[in-house]
Amino acid sequence: MPLNDMPWWRWRSNVRSALHMLSDPAFQRDVWLAGVPGYGDVTDAVYRLVEDTWLDNWSAEKYVGTIFRDSQEAALVDTAVLRVLRIMHQVGPDAPVTAYMEHEGWPEAVRAARDAHVRMAASDGDDPDAPPSTLEVLRIMTRSA
Repeated sequence: MPLNDMPWWRWRSNVRSALHMLSDPAFQRDVWLAGVPGYGDVTDAVYRLVEDTWLDNWSAEKYVGTIFRDSQEAALVDTAVLRVLRIMHQVGPDAPVTAYMEHEGWPEAVRAARDAHVRMAASDGDDPDAPPSTLEVLRIMTRSA
């Protein structure tokens, strides 16, 4: 299924982009730690995850049928959001990527993001193991209808 079949597919695109980056340890090492431009950082990913959706204030279940296809997607996203936000609140939003990656809860947060990412990618008919797209590609994609 194409992801733009969802009413709020642009928000879905942002959530998927964030989960994709948060779920990929090789990407984090090779891009975020290496300082490769074009992908933002951990804080940018967290912002994309919660900025429009307010998933830091309420459950993803609220968006079943608009952003998320079903309750299972929503539950997996909620788990990922809670784990990532807990770490962000402990290390601070402006912390370097190493502070996140060295946090004892990071592997669990990465796993939760991976579970949500894989479910959403599969639901959209995408390869969950493809490398994350740049933020410019995301901007272009969310401008097109």
